[in-house]
Amino acid sequence: MASSLWPWTLSIFIVGMMVNAVQSASSLYGHGYVPAKPAGLQPSAWSLAHATFYGDESASDTMGGACGYGNLFNNGYGTDTAALSSTLYMNGFACGSCYQIRCTGSPECFRGNPITTVTATNLCPPNWSEDSNNGGWCNPPRTHFDMSKPAFMKIANWKAGIVPVMYRRVPCVKKGGLRFSFQGNGYWLLVYVMNVGVGGDIGGMWVKGSKTGWISMSHNWGASYQAFASLGGQGLSFKVMSYTTKQTIVAMNVAPPKWSTGLTYQSNVNFS
Repeated sequence: MASSLWPWTLSIFIVGMMVNAVQSASSLYGHGYVPAKPAGLQPSAWSLAHATFYGDESASDTMGGACGYGNLFNNGYGTDTAALSSTLYMNGFACGSCYQIRCTGSPECFRGNPITTVTATNLCPPNWSEDSNNGGWCNPPRTHFDMSKPAFMKIANWKAGIVPVMYRRVPCVKKGGLRFSFQGNGYWLLVYVMNVGVGGDIGGMWVKGSKTGWISMSHNWGASYQAFASLGGQGLSFKVMSYTTKQTIVAMNVAPPKWSTGLTYQSNVNFS
């Protein structure tokens, strides 16, 4: 008799242990338990696209751009940058994302098909006056990289003008913390977020003054977010969410109470 009950009692015991485990986890969540953060970005599969370049060897024409990063040299992006076709740009949510690119299938590709890594800092707009396969390279739904000339020259002969490429999304490797560049006025704060690690992109943002709670910021354009609030004379902290990984980090006490527009403030935290 005892042996016939053994499988049944074992099943009850296992179910009971599972229920207790769920109840324990629930109680932990209710008392400040924080689950493990989401895994970092992994390189994507290789995909086909095309690449051109703009500007000259100095990359001076790449300064500014639709992401709002301003002087790319001063802000840490250098010359390894690219403007994305609107299919990839995603209304600015791809700003700061990083890609590996290699030339393929063209006699103008350098031997060994070397790989270069670029950061998205600009938009390559459509040119509807030209055919998508003859000048309108960035017309939707084409995936296209208009690279800085120094970056293009790492993978192919620049005289080619346009080459087929393979590309994949990769994590952005950054040194130091997030950087916040301020614009606006006493009633409107516009912040450009730079030096973003891992995903490189921003999908949501909040600001907290030393006299306020968390205030949700709306996406303005490129890599900028805005808050319509009177925050002058308050120390400012920011909460930032990655568009790709959905990870959220908090950068406390980024700017002092006497912060000013036109300045950039660096935090001591970044995505990892």
